[in-house]
Amino acid sequence: MMEFTQSEFLVETEVPEDELIISRTDLSGRITYANETFCDISGYSQEEIIGKAHSIVRHPDMPSAAFEDLWDTIKAGKQWKGIVKNLRKDKGFYWVEALVSGVYKNGELVEYKSLRTPITYETKLKYQRLYDKMRSEKNERIRKVIYT
Repeated sequence: MMEFTQSEFLVETEVPEDELIISRTDLSGRITYANETFCDISGYSQEEIIGKAHSIVRHPDMPSAAFEDLWDTIKAGKQWKGIVKNLRKDKGFYWVEALVSGVYKNGELVEYKSLRTPITYETKLKYQRLYDKMRSEKNERIRKVIYT
């Protein structure tokens, strides 16, 4: 069981309604491009994020099954769409709806792209509950918030 103090993992950064978070990765998931919005929302600079595994922003609340489904889907040449809770550099978080797909040149898969948009509070709450349940059923780490 993970334990966090009140100040860790509890500060949410809202993704502005008119913003689009964009990133691209190589075929192994290393970031090759991150737009300014991605850097602003995640808290990483371009220099810090380029070349890192995209999982650098994976929040511990996300069940492993979500990412297994993502990779299975995009490796099959299909587009994946889902709700994701991401981890900021400062240990805060942000929620997005992600659309991930392959980028092809001359019919050959060369990279992946991800477009992310904001979601409603109700959607965040629904998916937090769902992801907590999924992690519990798979005996993955469970959050326990301790107020000090």
